[in-house]
Amino acid sequence: MNDILNKKRMSFSEIYGKVGIVMVMVAFMIIFSFMSPVFMTKANMLNVLTQASVVTIIGCGITLLIITGNTDLSAGSMVALSGCVILGTYKNLTEQSGFSPLLASALSIGLGIIICMVMYGIAALIITKLHAPAFIVTLAVNTAARGLALLYTRARVIKQIGSIVQLGQGKIVGGITYPVLFMIAIVLITWFMLSKTRQGRYIYAVGGNSESAKAAGIDTDMVVIKAYMYHAICVAIAGVLFMSRLNSAQPAEGVGLEFDAITGAIIGGASLAGGLGSVVGTVVGCMVIAMIANILTLLRVQSYYQQIITGLIIVGAVVIDVITKGTKRK
Repeated sequence: MNDILNKKRMSFSEIYGKVGIVMVMVAFMIIFSFMSPVFMTKANMLNVLTQASVVTIIGCGITLLIITGNTDLSAGSMVALSGCVILGTYKNLTEQSGFSPLLASALSIGLGIIICMVMYGIAALIITKLHAPAFIVTLAVNTAARGLALLYTRARVIKQIGSIVQLGQGKIVGGITYPVLFMIAIVLITWFMLSKTRQGRYIYAVGGNSESAKAAGIDTDMVVIKAYMYHAICVAIAGVLFMSRLNSAQPAEGVGLEFDAITGAIIGGASLAGGLGSVVGTVVGCMVIAMIANILTLLRVQSYYQQIITGLIIVGAVVIDVITKGTKRK
């Protein structure tokens, strides 16, 4: 059992891979600074961090899923559902029930987390107990969550929410926004879990070789279920931050967030086959995606071109994953 749980020493190529993605990010920063004088300004760098915060938070949860050999194609819709429920509930509690902003925030965020955990819990049970493909199950969750978000809001935008939107818009000294602080906190918690806890070692063991993990006495189903539960919390937090930044609850928003998060994880070294991945790599990958989106905006590239480029990045990330997997087998 110890042999399975103990991490392997990193080969030179693995170390180079971790350093390489950082070098790629630095290279992009240098190139983009020549393309636009605004890119490397403090204000724009803070903007990039804020733009990357929601995707990175989602990416932390998805990284755990990918390492276990699973995935989630419903994060965007779940962000919309949780964000709409949290902001809508807050508005009702403060305006109609007279709750204080602090208590209303706690109750509404708690409700959003519970909804995410219930839906992801059901999905995880279907995946683990019925051995259904994760992408099919979460695709179904994606459709259901979007429908529930539209049902809850009656397909309308909820405006004039109240002070809870400061979670997505507030700043501290230096211009650092609250979403960036939440991102840093989630990243540190995820890193600690993967690097310093038994659950983290179990996650790598399940993704590396599920049968060997079972033989070692690990409850592989529970490991996957717990990973989805953690991901649910990340998605709920991302939901309230995302909608707060919009200053309204919009049920049609959040489309494609899951693909950005998955792409960030793969760019950062995670493998869709499972067993590989790190939160640091995911952070860097998500930052690269945010920087590319930012420079395209600064250069006033039309949105449809941005979508094409994003699609090419996703395809490129999958190709890199396949090539890397083939190289490791050799």
